[in-house]
Amino acid sequence: MGSEVLSLRLDGELLDRIREHAAKRGMSVQDYVVRTLMRDDFDERFRTAVDATARFYGGETAPTGRIPPPAEGTDGQPASRDRRRDHETPRASSIGPSRK
Repeated sequence: MGSEVLSLRLDGELLDRIREHAAKRGMSVQDYVVRTLMRDDFDERFRTAVDATARFYGGETAPTGRIPPPAEGTDGQPASRDRRRDHETPRASSIGPSRK
């Protein structure tokens, strides 16, 4: 995969903000912009896939275009935290007395 050149004209304030964001992450402005564009492209493709899956199964997507949060369990935490998953093993401390 080859590379090509993209030239942008940016407002000075926007470029300063981009420089600050890139510096916080220890990145060059170019690397920061490319990474941001790649992340945005992934998010868009992911959202499209989620929408297509929801349509396939007859559901609808959230009106905001975002994935809805998981349902809460009895303790106010996401439901998956309410019960141990089948693949999880009990902690050693719950098996028997600890050896010191």
